[in-house]
Amino acid sequence: MAPKAAPKLNGTQLIHADDELHGAEVAPSISVSTTFRAPNPLETTDADEFDVWNPTRHIYSRYTQNVSGRAERVLSKINDGYAITLASGLAATYAALVYFKPKRIAITGGYHGCHATIEVYKRSRDSELPLIGIDDDFQPGDLCWLETPLNPTGEARDIKYYADKVHAAGGWLLVDSTFAPPPIQYPFKWGADMIMHSGTKYFGGHSDLLCGVLVVPTLEKWKELWQVRTFLGNMMGSLESWLLLRSLRTLHLRVPRQSENAYELAQWLSKAAGGKSHDGIPAGIIEKVWHSSLQGVDQRGFDPKTQLEGGWNPTFALITTKEVYAALLPHTVKYFIPATSLGGVESLIEQRIHSDPGADPRLIRISVGIEDVEDLKNDLRKAFQEILKHPKAKL
Repeated sequence: MAPKAAPKLNGTQLIHADDELHGAEVAPSISVSTTFRAPNPLETTDADEFDVWNPTRHIYSRYTQNVSGRAERVLSKINDGYAITLASGLAATYAALVYFKPKRIAITGGYHGCHATIEVYKRSRDSELPLIGIDDDFQPGDLCWLETPLNPTGEARDIKYYADKVHAAGGWLLVDSTFAPPPIQYPFKWGADMIMHSGTKYFGGHSDLLCGVLVVPTLEKWKELWQVRTFLGNMMGSLESWLLLRSLRTLHLRVPRQSENAYELAQWLSKAAGGKSHDGIPAGIIEKVWHSSLQGVDQRGFDPKTQLEGGWNPTFALITTKEVYAALLPHTVKYFIPATSLGGVESLIEQRIHSDPGADPRLIRISVGIEDVEDLKNDLRKAFQEILKHPKAKL
């Protein structure tokens, strides 16, 4: 069966998808109330009616509140499903596990925090929860947890292949699409059963909020997730919800620019891989660059540019020839901020081992922002030249 067409992201959707939920104000207010007045049953006939998807009133902010509901409307529209927000990406990870109750989890690589959350979830079970690789054989009740593009390298995986494989065995496919938000990638188009995002990253876009997002294809499934979220108690706070809604309005402007910048940088840096010199990048510094645009077509015929139809992921990685180069680089650049996380309008760079103890100490992860790409190139070029002069680099 041919993949269904994905929605095309545009500013009209981002500005108006929540129109039915706003009032007279143009910019939403931040509601700081946790509780709301109950209607008087002597004055209304619908005092007991409460629609959690389309509430005409609110009861308690753990159930619903106006701004998070509006943000969910926008996220639902642009992901072609029903989106629910949670307190963080890892809160979304845990809620997804509670929802699926898998017999086994198939997961290979990816964000180390997700692996740690799986270990916490395993503590809540009386029975074992085996972990297998995504290329192992599947069984009924398996959950394939597919992160694509992959953290930290930015390499893409074939969603349709793993969807077909796990569905044939009677399991489910969750796609962590954090590295490729709309308009870059639409996992439902390729067979995903659930989409997960750390909304902290590109949906938030300004390095100022924590958020998790789960998207399912039906309202019935969304209401099941709402029940899970309500009684896990991991809803977003009011301020974070407001920041998220604000940020979503410009997603179609931010992400394509970040994507273009990342593609340009990854292609440029790759020409200096293997210890070569290129365009002012000294020889002997870069061993390899990873990015979905550098993958090519694999042996099964998977071409990342088909799945990443709206551009290339804005986060990627490189590995230096010496550990000292990776240690020095984040603190030698000017425009790249030495910090973890990704997806903000500012470019970030980190020696990944400081966030992930299992990473190669020579690995650098770069989250590309919306700066002028030539300024970013010049910044890296000068930094590469400078670190070669550092006394520690000569040891």
